[in-house]
Order: sequence, then C-alpha cells, then structure tokens
Amino acid sequence: MAFSLPDLPYAHDALASKGMSAETLEFHHDLHHNAYVTNGNKAIEGTEWEEKTLEDIIVGTYDKAAVAQNGIFNNISQLWNHNQFWEMMGPGDSAMPGELEKALVDNFGSVDEFKSQFSAAGAGQFGSGWCWLVKNADGSLAVTKTENGVNPLCFGQTALLGCDVWEHSYYIDFRNKRPVYLTNFLDNLVNWENVASRM
Repeated sequence: MAFSLPDLPYAHDALASKGMSAETLEFHHDLHHNAYVTNGNKAIEGTEWEEKTLEDIIVGTYDKAAVAQNGIFNNISQLWNHNQFWEMMGPGDSAMPGELEKALVDNFGSVDEFKSQFSAAGAGQFGSGWCWLVKNADGSLAVTKTENGVNPLCFGQTALLGCDVWEHSYYIDFRNKRPVYLTNFLDNLVNWENVASRM
C-alpha cells in the first residue's frame, strides 16, 4: 500500500493573514511533506511494513533505545506528523470548545499556563522536533516535546495538538524567532475544534 500526499485542507494562501505565508506552505507541504511520502514509500517497499498502516509502522519501527531512528521510522513518522499538523490549523477564527477549555484548566491550572508550557517546550527543543499537547492513557493531559520525527504514538499517547519546530516550518515567515512563531501558532493558527475532537 503506497501512501500519498494529502491535499491541504485549505488554500496555500489561506493562513497568510494569520502569519503562515503561501510560500511557507508551498515549501513545507508541497516539498518537505511530499519528500517524506516519497522516501517513506521507497523505504517500506518490499518489507514487512509495506501493507501496514502509518500508525502500525511508527509503533513497530520506533526504537526507544536508539539515539538516531531508522529511515523507515523517520519518514513514515514525519508523514503522519504532517498529516496531523495541517488539520490542527485553520484559516477561520476558532473558539476553544468548553470541554477542551475545562480539560486544560483541570490539568494546567489555566489556558494561559498551558500555552506557556507548550511554547516553552517548543522553544526549548534543541534542534529539530515537535512540541505536543497529549492525552495519556489515564486520561490526563500533558505537554511534551520530541526530537526529530518522534511523536506521541511511540509512547502510547494521543496527540491532541502538535507544532512542528523544524526550521523549515517557520524560517520564511519568522527567520530564527521560534518563540514568536510558537506564540503566533497558538494565538492565530490553531483549529481548537479539531484539537477538541481528538480528545
């Protein structure tokens, strides 16, 4: 089963007024994301993973003891990460649903404290990686960060919100100002209805 590049759920320029330019989406989705699709398909061809789902491949090829992950994991995990990332953002004004707001307050004390911890995780991720809002197996919410393409599936967690902090996700619009990118992501880009639907 070959994987394909999903279309963006909005036009390339739909997020421009909110701080993510069409040029960023052209590079990030059309080139970077597509490369993970192409390289991931090549990596699994002829292997035991060829007919598996993205989730099965990620969990099955992740090596918790390794500093550097293998090529199958790296490309398939990044393919999955980006599939989620585009859906976690939207061009419209997104109000936070009440059940999500309550969950954030219950777990972090306030929405502002959640945003502070999420931004700190992203800004503090050395090198490339992601920051996440996750739901643990016990139902609690937590903020985490992962290196490179590692994601919450590797730890039995549900990804509610993820932000790509690889430089290609923000350098065109924000240059080296990762903290500003993270603040803009939370304040202007997140589709909170999508986040709530993952709970």
